[in-house]
Amino acid sequence: MRKLFTILIISLMLMQSAYAFSFNKKQEEPKVDTVTEQAKVMYAQNEIDKAYSILESKPEDERSAQDWLMMGNIMQDKEQIDKAVFMFNQAINKEPKFYKAHYNLGYIYLSKNQPNMALNEFKQAVKYKPDFAYGYYNIGCAYLQLGKYSTAKYNFFKAQDLKPNEPNIYYNIAYAYKKMGKDKQAQTYLDIYNKMIEEHQF
Repeated sequence: MRKLFTILIISLMLMQSAYAFSFNKKQEEPKVDTVTEQAKVMYAQNEIDKAYSILESKPEDERSAQDWLMMGNIMQDKEQIDKAVFMFNQAINKEPKFYKAHYNLGYIYLSKNQPNMALNEFKQAVKYKPDFAYGYYNIGCAYLQLGKYSTAKYNFFKAQDLKPNEPNIYYNIAYAYKKMGKDKQAQTYLDIYNKMIEEHQF
């Protein structure tokens, strides 16, 4: 009987320990990267050089995908495009499914008239974030550069489904129809675009 009582006491103590461990675990706050947070504040205040210096102080192997993205954005703002490309690629190496880095890289390629490379990145962006309207929009823009107007239109419509209040989508749908020789449809979407622009003027 005494042995049974001892076993019960030990069992209760173990249960209490497990509960205490579980409780303490729940109370733990997630670690905040103060360096990254500090850089975000500087970046938001347009102190981009300070933000960059803060992030640069972190060892490369400790930089998160978000850190690399921010550094890439800063380099892009400073028109140091090769460095921006390197940093967006570093973000992707750190986190291959990081859709923002794929998108930003694609945007650079698109602006440099490299639509095939842009498409690769934009397609990755929407693969990892299927509801990303601007991803589909820029896929459409890349197909416009390639002269594939029907495919461009298809992607603009996907963007429109996700973001129906974006006037530029309607403008590009009109442009795609125009290039396809469908003037009536082009005018319909151009009218929608013009109406939206008028409604948003103050």
